[in-house]
Formats: sequence, structure tokens, C-alpha cells
Amino acid sequence: MTIKAGVIGWPVAHSLSPVLHDYWLKQDRIDGSYEKIAAAPEDFAATIRRLRDEGYAGVNVTAPHKEAAFKLTAQRDGYAQLTGAANLLAFAGSGIFGRNTDAVGLYESLKESLGTNALEGKTIVLLGAGGAARGALLALHDLKIGLVYLLNRNRQRAASLASDLQTSIGTNIVFGGLEDWKQAARESALAINSTSAGMGSTPPLDLDLSVLPQGAAVCDIVYHPLETQLLKDAKARGLKTIDGLGMLMHQAVPSFEAFFGARPEVTPGLRAALEAELKSRG
Repeated sequence: MTIKAGVIGWPVAHSLSPVLHDYWLKQDRIDGSYEKIAAAPEDFAATIRRLRDEGYAGVNVTAPHKEAAFKLTAQRDGYAQLTGAANLLAFAGSGIFGRNTDAVGLYESLKESLGTNALEGKTIVLLGAGGAARGALLALHDLKIGLVYLLNRNRQRAASLASDLQTSIGTNIVFGGLEDWKQAARESALAINSTSAGMGSTPPLDLDLSVLPQGAAVCDIVYHPLETQLLKDAKARGLKTIDGLGMLMHQAVPSFEAFFGARPEVTPGLRAALEAELKSRG
């Protein structure tokens, strides 16, 4: 019997997840399907009930439904509990198990790009204070960083996020506004953009990258375009760059395993397939 899963969002047409999961399904010769499911916020809960009734194994959840997904869970993992958001819903028996794999995705991507212990004890500057920033803070905690400068256009949002997670994860977080960039960047081994700035037609953040130390890295969780203006500027200055595709691939590993019962691998072949898909979209 075909195992059914999918990704649910509003909008969802842009999602690369079906390409990613279809690649693994074919590679592992699994009788499964993975589709895009569009659902407006007011229809989200009803759509989840319908999918469960229709025998789906589960779904990935993308914007703007991650917090609503969390509220539907009977059980959830620690990452979901700390972020208040779920991007993976697994349907089992009468309950829904929620997980947040975004932190895992960023953790694995940074480890793969920089090395297992490269960030231990280091100072990091994280841009943004939304859901993605929450996941990023958890990943940075697991990488044993020493200090995070959490900067956001709305300084109060950064303060609120720092207050929410400081005690829970024990990581030293200093919050501020984007005007604090130069001071924070001078000390940082890595800068991470967790905002949507630079995605599609959204203007990029206006940052002076010359203040970053030589040997620093810049990571952008945006993957469309794959090389954002931020990454282009970083590359031009000789800084190491990390695009958002690594995070996307690694966060999907636990989802595929939960839906289809096999643990896939992130490989150069998978990246090439996703890069080709992005190129075809222009």
C-alpha cells in the first residue's frame, strides 16, 4: 500500500520538499507519495483531520501554520516544546506527535560546513527574532557556542525572545537592534540571517560585512535564491558562505524517516537535484 505524506502551507507552491522526498523515495524504492497541500489558516485544523482520516502517515508544516500545528499535538519533542512550533506532524493511532526539525537542520548544516567543534566557545551574531531564530538559538546551544548577539529591527522582539530562551537553554544571549551590528560583528565567528530579507523580491539587509573578522563565516537560511545578496557580498570579501539548502536537506531527514520508515542520507546528488530544480524556476 502506498504511504502518503506531504507538506502543508499557505502558500505552498514554492516548496522544494516534494522534490527532496521524491528523490529519496526513488532512491530507496519505497512505495510512497509526497504532495503539496495548500490550506488557508482558517482551514488548517480541518485539513489535518481530513488527512488523518484519509490515512496519511503525516505532514511537514510550513508558514504560516507551525504554531497552529503545535497546538494540535498530543505529544511533542523538546525542540517543539521550546519553540512553540511544529514543522513535522506524525499521525499515529489516535494522537498527533509534533516535532520541530528546523534546529536539527541548521545544527547539521553548520556542523557539515564548519566542522563538529568549530563554533564551540565562539561568539555568534544572529539576525532576526521570529520562529526561525528560535530554532537557530537551539542549534547554536547544541553547538556549544559561547555567546549570541541576537539582533532584530524591533529591539523589543529580540529582548522578548532572549528572555524566553535564556533560562531554558542556558546560552548567553545579548539582545539588540540592527544598529548594534558593527559592535556585535567585530567579535563574531559566524553571522546568521534567520529573516526572510533577501528572499525573492524582498530587499536584503543593509550590513557592512567589512567589520567581520577575517575567517568568519556567513550563513543565510534563505534558499531561493540560493546565493542571496548577503552571501554574494560575503563571498566577495573572502568570507566562508553557507546557503539555506543544507538546512533544508538536513531538517527533512527525520521527517522522511517518520513517514516512510527509512533514514535517508544527505548527499551531493541530492543537492545537485535541488539546485537544478531551483535553476529551472529562475
